[in-house]
Amino acid sequence: TMNVEHEISLLVEEIRRLGTKNADGQVSVKFGVLFADEKCANLFEALVGTLKAAKRRKIVTYQGELLLQGVHDNVDILLLQD
Repeated sequence: TMNVEHEISLLVEEIRRLGTKNADGQVSVKFGVLFADEKCANLFEALVGTLKAAKRRKIVTYQGELLLQGVHDNVDILLLQD
């Protein structure tokens, strides 16, 4: 099995790479941007699963439980920890 902590740290790096800072200085990225990114596609076998694990650990937050490609492309994924 993949090391979840490692996957989450990779996810945080990718959110930083693809995301933009908001007025509060927090980095956010649209789910669709993450999902469509070729590097992310190669890095994460289960991007949604990694996002859920990161959300449970309060590292990221987003609206809803399960993110689906297409339907939730405009959902912001917000990095809570830097």
